Amino acid sequence: MLKIDLNCDLGESFGNYTLGMDDQIIPLISSANVACGFHASDPVVMANAIRMAKAGGTAVGAHPGFPDLMGFGRRNMVTTKEETRSYILYQLGALDGFCKAEGVRMQHVKPHGALYNMAAVDYELASAIVGAIKEYNSDLIVLALFGGQLEKASRDAGLRTASEFFADRAYNPDGTLASRSLPGSTITDEDLAISRCIRMIREKKVTAINGEDIDVDCNSICVHGDNVKALEFVEKIRSGLAAEGISISPLSEIV
Repeated sequence: MLKIDLNCDLGESFGNYTLGMDDQIIPLISSANVACGFHASDPVVMANAIRMAKAGGTAVGAHPGFPDLMGFGRRNMVTTKEETRSYILYQLGALDGFCKAEGVRMQHVKPHGALYNMAAVDYELASAIVGAIKEYNSDLIVLALFGGQLEKASRDAGLRTASEFFADRAYNPDGTLASRSLPGSTITDEDLAISRCIRMIREKKVTAINGEDIDVDCNSICVHGDNVKALEFVEKIRSGLAAEGISISPLSEIV
């Protein structure tokens, strides 16, 4: 039977500000990418996200980003290799503390937002991220954009590596994600999202924003927790995959 991981970016509320539907989505996914306090989240939110993941049997991953709460980590930053290393180590240690307190093992790391997109095209930045992950815990799986520099750097470093497909984001012809400023960059049609996911799994193809077919071969499907239809997407993707005989499993069972 074909297997695919279903992941979602979560734990992104902050203080009195609530973002996403973590309590409803976490039980439906196989891997949760939990914000670590730099682009979103706070200690209480992180603790609650880990507890919910434990209760739902959902694997936990760190979702580190740039130190940019006001910009939600979506603004590009220029950082040195040492700064990048320190930012990653700080965030991994923060989330892992809550994991250890709950008796949960951290499964993977997926950079967030601008850090993720920049690392997909910048091997030097990707290597700094991967180096920090390896230094912290070489058993962690790196979750990266298919065909990008972070995926390459992770494999070059000998780390377990998984690539992901975005159910709710449009692709450029070069395989990078289309800018959120472009019309059609965020997909809100659940049926379209499902058909894209199934085609990616069956045919290893996706139609880019310009109509061109490109190759994608991924281990995981991502739904953004801040998407207005995140819960509907997750529910319908689960049922759509089940109808196709495709099982949902955590990354640790796939790579």
